[in-house]
Amino acid sequence: MLPVAPLMIEHRLIEQMIAVIEKQTNLFRQADMANPVFIYRAIDFIRNYADLCHHGKEEGILFHQLARKKLPLKHKRIMDELINEHHQARAKVQELVQANQKYSAGELKALPQILKCLDFLVDFYPKHIEKEDQHFFLPCMDYFSADEKKVMLGEEREFDRTMVHRIYQDKVKQTVEPDVGTWYFRNCRRKG
Repeated sequence: MLPVAPLMIEHRLIEQMIAVIEKQTNLFRQADMANPVFIYRAIDFIRNYADLCHHGKEEGILFHQLARKKLPLKHKRIMDELINEHHQARAKVQELVQANQKYSAGELKALPQILKCLDFLVDFYPKHIEKEDQHFFLPCMDYFSADEKKVMLGEEREFDRTMVHRIYQDKVKQTVEPDVGTWYFRNCRRKG
């Protein structure tokens, strides 16, 4: 198995979640109201699965090893673009966190910002995934020997094995999120 195979499999789950986010975003727009609990879950998925797990392996293993190779300008440029795109996604998720916190605290005028952030993610991930799957991952495997590929697969397995511990160590350190479920329930009852 190539080291990019698990990454491409992860892309399929990310695509499924992005489809759910797109559907929910459309419902929020139609209702002129968001569900902060769903948004919190989407943030959790993107931060922990798409970014910490998936982008973590890309940047910490694949891109790290590629940076040691003499890459042609084309592949170096694409890798730099992908890293920059990861930074853009992280920044947009942070914006979404802030907008969702405001919305959860009763600032309903945060809804347009929430929708804007969700729209960004729905547009971003399919294009980003296509760039990796179609134009970068497989050609880059040619830069590695069979032994190097085997080592990277082992590093990816170890990364996955310890990831859940890192997630929950971080969660314990974080401040408690606002109780968005209670807020949403109270406000839905008022509107209904």
